[in-house]
Amino acid sequence: MRLLLVEDEPRLSEALAYILKKNKYGVDTAYDGETGQTMAETGVYDLIILDRMLPRKEGVAVLKSLRHQGIHTPVLLLTAKDSIQDRIEGLDAGADDYLIKPFSTDELLARIRALGRRPGQIQGETLVLGGFTFRPLHCELMKDNQTIKLTLKESLLLELFMRNPGQVITKEQILDRVWGLDSDVEANNVEIYVHYLRKKLNSPNLKIDTVRGIGYCLKEGPDVS
Repeated sequence: MRLLLVEDEPRLSEALAYILKKNKYGVDTAYDGETGQTMAETGVYDLIILDRMLPRKEGVAVLKSLRHQGIHTPVLLLTAKDSIQDRIEGLDAGADDYLIKPFSTDELLARIRALGRRPGQIQGETLVLGGFTFRPLHCELMKDNQTIKLTLKESLLLELFMRNPGQVITKEQILDRVWGLDSDVEANNVEIYVHYLRKKLNSPNLKIDTVRGIGYCLKEGPDVS
């Protein structure tokens, strides 16, 4: 699951990004509203954590713009404003949840998990395909009572494939989703991690096909019951 964190206070942003990564989330950060909006408009994120008081463009204005464009990515709004009217304004602008500063990291993680359980939002915490059960937040892949541990990058890659079975995913999409928009990682890294993932799947029931010159496609094999 890839998150966008838009928070202008550097120490808080760094601390939150560290905690989120430690809990197996992929995280990109922005420090002002305009940059955050530009990144959010790419559509590569599963959830946006958006501070309300931001330089260059205020958080609620960013949120309204995203919703006006038809971008429905779940948004968790962070704010030091705790009046009822402030909460109403944020929710009416399109926020899916609202967290008042200061907050505990346990509560933040719980809110993210709760958004993940809402129908039509981030999909559930367990994915099942081709006889495999995948738990993205635990980086665990299970088949026939065997648990296969994945690295964070492998987990993000498999999650992208399993949420889009049968669809061709380009190398550029994989780079943006797994490594982040600002990453200078080259396309051959994608090939390396696909190779790692194929070795761990090692099953005719679930295969990653190469679409030459474009990218990859996850398919269930012919002998899947």
